[in-house]
Amino acid sequence: MTYRVSFVCTGNICRSPMAESVFRARVAEAGLDGLVEVDSAGTDGWHEGDGADPRAVAVLEEHGYGTDHTARRFQASWFARLDLVIALDSGHRKTLRRLAPTEQDAQKVHLLRSYDPDAGDDLDVPDPYYGGLDGFEECLEMVEAASEGLLAVVRDELEGRAV
Repeated sequence: MTYRVSFVCTGNICRSPMAESVFRARVAEAGLDGLVEVDSAGTDGWHEGDGADPRAVAVLEEHGYGTDHTARRFQASWFARLDLVIALDSGHRKTLRRLAPTEQDAQKVHLLRSYDPDAGDDLDVPDPYYGGLDGFEECLEMVEAASEGLLAVVRDELEGRAV
């Protein structure tokens, strides 16, 4: 059975597509790409149909990540098929938990940086949209740091399903 992870930010053109690209690469490196599906969405539909922000694309490409992306808005009906919904900041987490049809669905929502043991108390990934390229670099660093911990959780979940 496929394990499904969706990353969610506001507009689905900066943080969540970056997280999607990085995590998809980690999944492939771990040999789990046939077992884990990774996607992303936004809490709002402002950018639906647009590609990722060119600055996000540039940073991802510079670090060897794929960048094929089309923005879309997260739908409550998706909870039924998802195993994890990863919010990029606490505002997204709050919105997603309100959107969840059931308490069980709300429990699927987690902050990305909660998977980074070195993140400290501030678990939000800052929105780089209104800044320069350095904000996108910082976003990538935070995403990469959390991706290893998230991959470990997903791997454990997959092993638990096989039992």
